[in-house]
Amino acid sequence: MRTAVVTEPYKVEIKEMDKPVIGPKDVLIKVKTAGICGSDLHLFKGTHAFRKPPAVLGHEVAGEVVEIGAEVTGLAIGDRVTVEPQIGCGECEFCRRGLVNLCTNKTVPGTPKWCGTFAEYFAAREDITYKLAEGVSYEVGTLAEPLAVAVHVLRRLDLANKESIAILGSGTIGLLCLMVAKHYGFKHIIATDTVPFNLEMAKKLGAELVINPVKEDAVKLVREFTDGRGVDATIIAAGAPTIIDQASAMTCRRGEMVLVAMITQKFPVDSYSWVFNEQRISGAMTYESRDFQEAMEMINGGMDLSEFVTQRLPMEETQKGLEILDQKTENIVKIIVHP
Repeated sequence: MRTAVVTEPYKVEIKEMDKPVIGPKDVLIKVKTAGICGSDLHLFKGTHAFRKPPAVLGHEVAGEVVEIGAEVTGLAIGDRVTVEPQIGCGECEFCRRGLVNLCTNKTVPGTPKWCGTFAEYFAAREDITYKLAEGVSYEVGTLAEPLAVAVHVLRRLDLANKESIAILGSGTIGLLCLMVAKHYGFKHIIATDTVPFNLEMAKKLGAELVINPVKEDAVKLVREFTDGRGVDATIIAAGAPTIIDQASAMTCRRGEMVLVAMITQKFPVDSYSWVFNEQRISGAMTYESRDFQEAMEMINGGMDLSEFVTQRLPMEETQKGLEILDQKTENIVKIIVHP
């Protein structure tokens, strides 16, 4: 089968590999769509924490079941599906608590134990494979994985107060957080970004106020919008050096912040603001299985994410897609590869 492999930093080659051999509890999926994620860009650039070249790209996927293992009972050949792309060790304290996202020995695609999704075929266990409802496209099904990230982010908040929320960074994850915030009933949603297209998307998807923090005083505008009080919650989905202080300054007393952006550089923060205002800040790492299940319920229930797909490429143009994402030469929300 054909695969898209990062053979060395900044180089993708189409290579032939053996089709996966499935076990008794597995299904074999003919890949219809695979999404390019920010983590794929890290692999492409050679900066990913554990996925290193040579490696097959991808973990976001949708396709058709073409083979089932002898012990598979809930899926059939011809089912249209997507996959939760993580398998915990099942033995650590986090797996026992249902926190597979925090398992330090979990298996993910694009590593020696599990081929990535930029391939003609992809194997997955039945228990992490989800059916797509009739009418849900493969492209939208591919977005279940990043949507699960957004669900996890929102579930890190105390959702008792759903009045106002600010989302700092309106890329793919920020915009999906916007969709989930709407789904959860937040009444006032504010979005920031430095890219005009992203702000246009945020406004189109339901943000009441959009702000370019390079051109405008974001804290001042948020405070004015909330009559000086600040928002109940802030999601940090971008990595500017001052963004955590900015989030604290626009969040109300006893408010909450969730950090989902993978900020790897170190910079100082004004922690006194958290203490003085009794604010809470939490991290959000991928998703729990229940988050993925909830994301699937949203998609199968009719959440329309079709506008998120901004580029469609054949697998032979995977390198082009990664270069577009890296250099931001086009307006992007999600690039989908069609093997």
